[in-house]
Amino acid sequence: MRKINKIIIHCTATPEGRTVTVEDVDTWHRQRGFNGIGYHYLIGLNGELWTGRNIEAVGAHCVGQNTNSIGVCYVGGLAKDGKTSKDTRTEKQKKTLQELVCELKMKYPAATLHGHKEFAAKDCPCFDVKKEFI
Repeated sequence: MRKINKIIIHCTATPEGRTVTVEDVDTWHRQRGFNGIGYHYLIGLNGELWTGRNIEAVGAHCVGQNTNSIGVCYVGGLAKDGKTSKDTRTEKQKKTLQELVCELKMKYPAATLHGHKEFAAKDCPCFDVKKEFI
C-alpha cells in the first residue's frame, strides 16, 4: 500500500463548458507517453466522478510529487477563449470535489491538500485550493 501524504488538485485546462471524459484524458496522456491516465480521479461537468489510475498505482500528474500523492482533476479551467485561466467549475463539480476531498481526507488523514500550481509554473487548478478547503 502506498503512503499518501498529498492530495493534488488539477484542471484539464480545457475551455469552459467543453465536455471531456475520462477516456479523452486517458488518450491525451497516452499520446504524451504515459501508460494511461495520470490522475486517480476526474470530475466531469455534471459532477460525475470517474476513477482514473488505480489508487494504489503511482500517478503521473505532478512532477516530483507522484509517488506519495493522489491526483484529482476537474474538467475545465479555461475561459471560452481557450486561453484565459478561469475557475469554470460548475456547482455540481464543486459539490463532487468537496465530497471527494472529504472522503480522501478521512481515508488519508495525514495528507495535505494542494493545487498543482504549488509545484509547477501553471495556474492549475485555476482557483485557490488553500482558501477553499483549509
